[in-house]
Amino acid sequence: MSEVTAQVSRRIRAVLKRDPVMARLIAAAGPFALQTQAQRAPFESLARAIAHQQLNGTAAQRILERFCALYAPALFPHPQALLDTPEPSLRAVGFSFAKIRALRDLAEKSALGIVPESPQLLLLDDDAIVERLTQVRGIGRWTVEMLLMFQLGRPDVLPVDDFGVRNGFRLAYGLRHLPTPRGLLAFGERWRPYRSAAAWYLWRAVELAREQKLPTPLKPAPRVPQQKPPAREVAQLRRTLKRVRKKVARQRARK
Repeated sequence: MSEVTAQVSRRIRAVLKRDPVMARLIAAAGPFALQTQAQRAPFESLARAIAHQQLNGTAAQRILERFCALYAPALFPHPQALLDTPEPSLRAVGFSFAKIRALRDLAEKSALGIVPESPQLLLLDDDAIVERLTQVRGIGRWTVEMLLMFQLGRPDVLPVDDFGVRNGFRLAYGLRHLPTPRGLLAFGERWRPYRSAAAWYLWRAVELAREQKLPTPLKPAPRVPQQKPPAREVAQLRRTLKRVRKKVARQRARK
């Protein structure tokens, strides 16, 4: 770790540790280690994000491999190359009609400069990047926030619509339900200007809970607006629990 990196890491810990729950998360999860992919062009990052939408990682990667093979020996096509590709060829690699429309819109907006190249993108602030990139069909705020964090390495991004971040907060802070995005956004003001690191630790909280290594939540839990599950889901859960209890009771009666 370089001296500059170490200094940044110390500043991040100093800010986040003002929050006692985050301080315990840091102790359990270890040093902040978000890996960035700065070498990718914005066009490629967003095209890959579109490919992954509503698919598991393995299926999306196979489609991307077939897609990239269309343009060999280039590792990834330029926007104009994608625009020149016939729709049947894109369908053949596995893209749906909706994704083809999104990819073509991305290519068109990249060619027009609405989606800028990396040097121009680096000059824009976070809000300006969100405003420009969400003009692309199929690209929402969450996708742009992932680009801000994992490609540009922006330090103060809090993706409040991300399920993993919200679930990590629920687990770490001992809430019964997921925090609302607005509630999490308000609570997260205490983590400025390193909310990206806070999000990273909330993702780690989910992993720590799975490994039974998550610190016991402090009491009382923070007063954060929570998003209760719909009544239909609650009723379904209660019916499931009732069936499980009956099954357990029958098994015990047979013994």
